[in-house]
Amino acid sequence: MTDKVSRRQLAKIAGVSAAAMTGALDAVEAKPAALPRNGNGFPAGFVWGTATSSYQVEGAVKEDGRGASIWDKFVRIPGKIEDGTTGDRANEHYHRYKEDIALIKELGCKAYRFSVAWPRVFPDGDGKPNPKGLDFYNRLVDELLKNGIEPWLTLYHWDLPQSLEDRFGGWRSTETCKIFGDYAAYVAEHLTDRVKNVFTLNESGRFVYFGYGIGIDAPGLTLPQADVNQIRHNSALAHGLAVQAVRAHGRRGTKVGPAENIDACAPAIDTPENVRAAEIALREMNAGYLNVIMTGRYTDAFLKYAGPNAPKFTDAELKIISSPVDFLGLNIYAPQNYVVASDQGGFMPLPIPKSFPRMNSDWLRVGPETIYWVPKLAAKIWKTDAIYISENGASGDDVVRPDGKIYDTDRIMYLRNYLAQLQRATTEGVPVRGYFLWSLMDNFEWVYGLNKRFGLYHVNFDTQVRTPKLSASFYRNVIATNAAGA
Repeated sequence: MTDKVSRRQLAKIAGVSAAAMTGALDAVEAKPAALPRNGNGFPAGFVWGTATSSYQVEGAVKEDGRGASIWDKFVRIPGKIEDGTTGDRANEHYHRYKEDIALIKELGCKAYRFSVAWPRVFPDGDGKPNPKGLDFYNRLVDELLKNGIEPWLTLYHWDLPQSLEDRFGGWRSTETCKIFGDYAAYVAEHLTDRVKNVFTLNESGRFVYFGYGIGIDAPGLTLPQADVNQIRHNSALAHGLAVQAVRAHGRRGTKVGPAENIDACAPAIDTPENVRAAEIALREMNAGYLNVIMTGRYTDAFLKYAGPNAPKFTDAELKIISSPVDFLGLNIYAPQNYVVASDQGGFMPLPIPKSFPRMNSDWLRVGPETIYWVPKLAAKIWKTDAIYISENGASGDDVVRPDGKIYDTDRIMYLRNYLAQLQRATTEGVPVRGYFLWSLMDNFEWVYGLNKRFGLYHVNFDTQVRTPKLSASFYRNVIATNAAGA
């Protein structure tokens, strides 16, 4: 894959055409409760964290009974991974987790978002659990707590057991959804005595469309749009079943919610009519997943546009999908759509100029105002009082200088501006409760292999030496001062 294909082609992911949307948004007047403030920075008690995912960092793909995932198979298809690497070794986090937790502590982070590898716990996806797989996550959680770091667990970050893909067609079947619910119940039962916050599925928008629609991600299929829409519906159903499983089998007080790469819409100009247009756009561009989760229904505009390709569903499924969540996790990197009001009272997306500023990944446009507008509008549309930025970060050139240091001022520029806009949002009472920077360290960046570096710590993948970049010092100062800085 090259950067010519956006990492988050979210208009198609949502299954709607932005140009076709002109419907009006139902009036929502929810006013999120303001968090207590401490000085001029972020609210007191704001959660500062960092994040990784299992396949991207763990390695040890054939150790201690772990089963194969769809990514273990996919990375071996010639030409699928830009640099020909795999996640077989990755960061060796499976063996170096204590060293990596020390890095988190060094930053001053009080939270760490990690994912459980489903095939490590259930090698075939279902059936008999693998005790050694669970043991690793027990050790990881205990080490985090020992160091004063709150574990935030993600149940699914794309490493579907290959057995489920082979037997049921993966997410094409509701059987996989049911099995995911059972897996969620098992993890909740065994880890929520110490893990108090659980994300269900990470970025349904990405793994459904890229994996089953255009074949860029595992399992590498190119299915008709009707199938893609149905798979997206199935992923929403899996989310709902996981929420119910965590409620039923987790310890009392365990909180649960999604982590989604929301199709980020922002007004091109901050006039009331354009803000309203961005509100309509945010709901409709996310109608195929987040909106149905949060409201229990597909919008009329989504169903009209999808037409014969609309997913098939029952009222019972919609009830499961919309099981109440405790928080909304939003992965926000780049603006997908700048919009203005249309003549018909809806919205019109504007073309993105080639000269638009971006990081060293073509898809990663630099639009700091996105992290202000998206949570603000999301809180209003979906009446939520707890939003977490479950991912935000940037790839950079990350050149190791003769003195052995990495002066990633490009990443610092990105983070400083985004965090300033996030601070603006919380100052206005937008209920953003925490922020997880992607990523703790350079890792296996999916179809890019080891070519794209998002970490605060540079990783030499030959020696596995971790070296802090200048951005690690920047983030440490943000956490220490609880403020974005100037």
